[in-house]
Amino acid sequence: MPGRSTSSCRCVSKNIQASAAGDVPDGGAAALAPPLAVRRLTLTNFRCYDSALLECEARSLVLTGPNGAGKTNLLESVSLLTPGRGMRRARIDALDRRPPGLDPDSAGLPWAVAAQLDTPSGPISIGTGRDRDSGAETSTRRTVRIDGFPQKSQAALADHVAVTWLVPSMDRLFQEGASGRRRFFDRLVYGLDSGHAGRVAAYEHAMRERSRLLKLGGGDQRWMDALEETMATKGIAIAAARVEMLHRLSAVIAETEGPFPKADIALEGGIESWLDGQPAVAVEDRLRQTLREGRSIDAAAASAQTGPHRTALAERHPAKHQPAAACSTGEQKALLIAIVLADARLCTKIRGFPPLLLLDEIVAHLDSERRAALFDAIEAMQAQAWMTGTDRSLFSDLAGRAQFIDVDNAVISME
Repeated sequence: MPGRSTSSCRCVSKNIQASAAGDVPDGGAAALAPPLAVRRLTLTNFRCYDSALLECEARSLVLTGPNGAGKTNLLESVSLLTPGRGMRRARIDALDRRPPGLDPDSAGLPWAVAAQLDTPSGPISIGTGRDRDSGAETSTRRTVRIDGFPQKSQAALADHVAVTWLVPSMDRLFQEGASGRRRFFDRLVYGLDSGHAGRVAAYEHAMRERSRLLKLGGGDQRWMDALEETMATKGIAIAAARVEMLHRLSAVIAETEGPFPKADIALEGGIESWLDGQPAVAVEDRLRQTLREGRSIDAAAASAQTGPHRTALAERHPAKHQPAAACSTGEQKALLIAIVLADARLCTKIRGFPPLLLLDEIVAHLDSERRAALFDAIEAMQAQAWMTGTDRSLFSDLAGRAQFIDVDNAVISME
C-alpha cells in the first residue's frame, strides 16, 4: 500500500578563496564524508499543501505526476532552506496557502517548512517560514531556526546549506536578457562563497540610493561619496568572486568527459576585466573615480553605467563554434546541465561532498544517451537529486537506484 508523505535537502558553503587549500583529489569525496541528504520534510500551509510529511531515503528522489500536481512546490520548499527567495524568486507572502473561498483581499495562511538532514557533522534540523509572531497579519519577514535556535537572519543558512537547481524557466536562459544569466552565475558563486549574497545586496542597495539621490539633484555630497565608496568596495569584491568562480568552473568543465558539451563560459560587459593584472585596491580606486565622474551621465540614464550589475555570462558551444543562443533547444538544455554538473563537481572537490540538486522537469529535451549520462553523473557524485517529470518511464534507468514518489493533487504516495 502506498504511504502518504513529502520532501527536503542540504550541503555546506563557505568562501571560495579561503577554501582553495581544501581541495581534495577527484574521487576522494566519498572517503571524506557521506552525502548530505534530506531525511524528513514537513510542510505547513505551503503553496498547495495544507500539511505534508515526507520521509526520505539518503539517495535521489524521482517525483512524477501530472502537471499542477504539486511536484515543483516540493522542490521550491527545499530551495528555501538556503538564503534568498528560492528557485522561483517568489515574495514571502506569495508562498502562503490560500484555501478555496478565502477572501481575495485577505492574507493567506502563513507558511512553514521544516527539514531534518543528515550531514557529515551529524544530523541538523532547519525551520523557516513567514513570521507569524510579529503581530502583522501580512508580515513579509522570514524567520529561520537552526536546531531549534532562532537566527538573526536567513544568511545563517549559508553556513549549512547549498543547493543547485535547474527549472524549466531556465531553458530560455541563453535567449533572454543578461540579468537572468547574471543571477544564475551569482547563484553558483553563493554556493561556494557565503559572503557573496551579502555583497551583492549591499551593492544593489547603495546603487539604488545613489540613483535616487541623482534624480533629486545630488543631495548631500558626503552621503553620495559614502554610497560610491560602498559600490566601489563591494563591486570589486563581487567581480573578484565571479572571476575566481569562472576560473575554477572552467577548469572542471575542461576536465570532464561525456555526452554533455564542454560549455565555454566567459564574463562580459562588466568590470571583471579590470582585475586582469591589477591589484584590487587600484581597481577600487578606478571604479570610485568612474562613478564620481559619471554622475551626470548616470543621472540622465537613471542608472549607473559602470559596475558589476552590467556583467553578463556569455556561453558558447565549442564543438559547434557558435553561441549558446544559436543552438537547438536540446543543445541549450545540455549546456545548462553541463554547467550545473560542473558546479556540483566543484563543490564536491572543494568541500568533500556534493550539493543537493533540484532538477525540475529535467529530462525534457534530453535523448536517452544524455538521460542515462545525467543519472550516472548524479550517482557517481553521490548527490541527493530531486527530479520531477510527468512521464515515469523516462526515469526507468533509475529503478532500484532512486526513491520513486507519485504526486497527484497535493497527495504524495511512496512505493
